[in-house]
Amino acid sequence: MIKHVAALLLILAAILVLPSAVALAQGVQSAPIAAPTGPAADTQSLAPPPGAPASSAGMGGDGTFNIVSMFLRADVIVKAVMILLLLASLWSWTIIFNKLLTLSGLKRKARKFEKLFWSGQSLDELYQQFAARNDHPLAALFIAGLREWRRAFEGGTPLRESLVGGVKERIDKAMNVTILRETDGIEKNLGVLATVGSVSPFVGLFGTVWGIMNSFGAIAARHDTTLAVVAPGIAEALFATAMGLLAAIPAVIFYNRFVADIGRYVNQLDAFADEFSAILSRQLDEKASR
Repeated sequence: MIKHVAALLLILAAILVLPSAVALAQGVQSAPIAAPTGPAADTQSLAPPPGAPASSAGMGGDGTFNIVSMFLRADVIVKAVMILLLLASLWSWTIIFNKLLTLSGLKRKARKFEKLFWSGQSLDELYQQFAARNDHPLAALFIAGLREWRRAFEGGTPLRESLVGGVKERIDKAMNVTILRETDGIEKNLGVLATVGSVSPFVGLFGTVWGIMNSFGAIAARHDTTLAVVAPGIAEALFATAMGLLAAIPAVIFYNRFVADIGRYVNQLDAFADEFSAILSRQLDEKASR
């Protein structure tokens, strides 16, 4: 009896243990016998997952940024944004260098003219010297005021005191008009810098939004949220934003600088116009009292 019970217990134990033993045997067979070593192990550990691109957008083989590759992989809209921002940046830098040279030349000529004006040389001699080459605003201002002053004595008739006030008013108006005209010429294209500085960040932001939309579209199409799928569109989007900032920052900096420099130069023109008007008014009073 005991032998039969022991045999029955052995049969039940075998039935219970057999599935676990089979599963363990299958696991041992599917697992590798030993971890691979040598070059093969390096190759397997560095191999990209299936479906992943060989390299991320804008990244070279050594992990560095490649702007050309990033641009070529970008969407048509993002490419258009990048090209537009590049042209805006080149245009603004052209204006910046032109304004730097122009303002530097105007300041140099103004110092030279004021030194000559206050050297004691007669006004008629200065008029003959600069009438044919009034190539800067200060000389043009001098020519406009003195020309109006000389017109008051055309015909050889003596100047009456009743006409002095009208002559002074015409001289002031002639110089004020000259200041406005010359200021408009100096401020030319400053509006372009203001537009580039204010609009470029928003254009770059538009490229950023469009690139991120493409990234989400790639996620939805591939049903994959890995970084290899999302990174290309995000890199292109951020690059568009960077280009917008690179175009806007210099434009804003130099726009503010040019506005300040032009403001100081216009104040110099106004001061010279007041001094010159006082000189001409004094001479008018002296001629009218004779």
